[in-house]
Amino acid sequence: MAELPRLSIALCRERQFRLIEEMRSLGISKALLTSRENVHWLTGFWAHPLMKTAATLEIDGTCTLFAPNAVPDHSSATEAVVFEASKLCTLRQDQVAAIAGLIPEFEKVSATDFSDCPVLYRERMADQIVDLEPAVLKLRRSKDRDEVDMLRHAIGCTHAMYTRAREIITPGITELEVYSELYKAGVAAAGEPLTACGNDYQSNNPGGPPRDREAQSGELMILDLGPAYRGYHADNCRTFAVNQSPTDEQLAAFDVIKNAHELVAAEVKPGLSCRELYYKVKALLDDYHQDAFFHHLGHGIGLYPHEAPHLNPDWDESFLEGDVFAVEPGLYTDELHAGIRIEENYLVTANGIEKLTETPIEL
Repeated sequence: MAELPRLSIALCRERQFRLIEEMRSLGISKALLTSRENVHWLTGFWAHPLMKTAATLEIDGTCTLFAPNAVPDHSSATEAVVFEASKLCTLRQDQVAAIAGLIPEFEKVSATDFSDCPVLYRERMADQIVDLEPAVLKLRRSKDRDEVDMLRHAIGCTHAMYTRAREIITPGITELEVYSELYKAGVAAAGEPLTACGNDYQSNNPGGPPRDREAQSGELMILDLGPAYRGYHADNCRTFAVNQSPTDEQLAAFDVIKNAHELVAAEVKPGLSCRELYYKVKALLDDYHQDAFFHHLGHGIGLYPHEAPHLNPDWDESFLEGDVFAVEPGLYTDELHAGIRIEENYLVTANGIEKLTETPIEL
């Protein structure tokens, strides 16, 4: 089997230097990151989901990784400090305390990722603590080439899952059966367990978790798959006619969705307003059926399922080079039983976008 992709040590070091520049501008000499995703982005080390990790970064370039049970074989940290996350295979519930006891000069830590940092850490830090998370998320938004490779691998899992879906979806199959088969296909494509699998597996409904319900002839099944590979989330959607014979109404709505994607492909480039794009696509969809499109147009993807940029009128953002985003126009009416959503993943380049999804979209 080919070697699985992982984050580049060299590019992790570059990310550390970029974060150090942000720290300098904020007057921070030592920071602590505790989110598993942030530690992965910074060091290349992906922790087991039941084991804690953390990393400190100092403006002199020193990066210390706190790793469970053993020194990682892949890390850009200057030093790895090991703590016992388990004893005789029994997981410890006090892993945070174990790490806290190993962090030198804790009182000099003056910044952290607030939304994930445990209170036990916060109590030991400097009196004035800066939330470094906005700076980290800003830097995480523009994906380096190693991150794009991780996302491509996750997107490849969706291709395998949709290929399997086309083989098995037929009247009488239950949503739980579909979910089980697709998860199996996704794991095989990933080459290891997935860290997420997406949300929507229902027939005759815009979305929701799989049920012990049989799909019926004439219905559409929306599959919105979001397999994550070592924390990097794909997110794309396909819609299937359960009986493989879509109605004229369903085909007409499908053509409108295709037109929406063509509009996106023609419009998006660095600097374009995400809000303006949302309203352009919504107007096109509303021409087919007023308010049959009732959710966001899309969002960035990466180490979180919904990142910037937000293709949503509640945010005022513009596309930036390096963004990886999902766009998901949909139409939902009773006549469609119950709707069509097609979602693609794109990378914003200097002059436009590159489509990262390759799976056929036919109903």
